[in-house]
Amino acid sequence: MTSPRVDRDPTSTATVSTPVGPVTITGNGRAIVRVAWRETPEPGDGAPTEPLLVEAVGQLHAYFDGSSTTFDLPIDLSGVSGAACAVLNALHRDVPYGATVTYGELATMSGAGIPARSVGSIMGVNPVPLLIPCHRVVAGDGLGGFSGGLTGEGPATKRWLLEFEGALPPTLF
Repeated sequence: MTSPRVDRDPTSTATVSTPVGPVTITGNGRAIVRVAWRETPEPGDGAPTEPLLVEAVGQLHAYFDGSSTTFDLPIDLSGVSGAACAVLNALHRDVPYGATVTYGELATMSGAGIPARSVGSIMGVNPVPLLIPCHRVVAGDGLGGFSGGLTGEGPATKRWLLEFEGALPPTLF
């Protein structure tokens, strides 16, 4: 899933409109290096021409229209620590669409030997949310935090994604 990045490759971006706000995908031609919510598209964003970004945009559309539940894209995690990489890889590999896992359970699953609190910090620095679904990691006593989504909308975005995936019942109010 991850590929090492020896040098800084040139990157390109594409922005996708989603039900939870515009999402900008950054790739280096070999792997996706970043996924981020944006208030507005990146300057110069238009229809992507780089094949990896075309595929990534297609997979995001398929996810949000309900025709796909997985992402199959190369992801570059070279900018995160070894423990963070172990946790993110375990999440990507072992927590499917429609499921949730607690911070403590993911700490154990990863084999990284870190406490649940550290898993929460790692989720906050996940460079590719949605592709590595940090929204599926919840607190033992509730949803927990979420740094994805538009500014100030993290918890609402997490709830929306979990409801969309069928992991939470819809809210009544």
